[in-house]
Amino acid sequence: MITHVPDVTFKTRVRDESIGGENPFKWYDLTTDELFANKKVVVFSLPGAFTPTCSTSHLPRYEELYNEFKALGVDEVVCVSVNDAFVMYQWGLKQGRENVFLLPDGNGEFTRKMGMLVEKSNLGFGMRSWRYSMYVDNKEIKKVFKEPNFGDNCPTDPFEVSDADTMLEYLKSQK
Repeated sequence: MITHVPDVTFKTRVRDESIGGENPFKWYDLTTDELFANKKVVVFSLPGAFTPTCSTSHLPRYEELYNEFKALGVDEVVCVSVNDAFVMYQWGLKQGRENVFLLPDGNGEFTRKMGMLVEKSNLGFGMRSWRYSMYVDNKEIKKVFKEPNFGDNCPTDPFEVSDADTMLEYLKSQK
């Protein structure tokens, strides 16, 4: 397993009020340095926006526990998915997301460099992220919770250890 987050530039969309109109967004390149350098970050990655477990459990629970993460010194909680910026934005709206940063890894570059890109063609998904969470301190990966049965075309979608409660308990144990 790698020890530091890989250097990647994410293609994201950000709101820019100076644009005005119905679509006040512009493209923005966001680097891993901007996300992780000199910060304590909880990251969780999931197979896809709008999918059942991701929408009913994974993201909502991290959103619910956001303030508890912050109280433990976490600067940011980030959700990574191999989806494009438009999908991630619409999913955030649908979920009522307020705190967790939704990070689109549209090309799967970050996920591939993390060693977590898997084939999910058995579900019609193509290449997606394996479900995992990690705690990162200044780009150094301190802890990873990787779901069991890792591999291409896994017939199940395990959700046992990458959940918000497991990560919260880990962080509490480090205090």
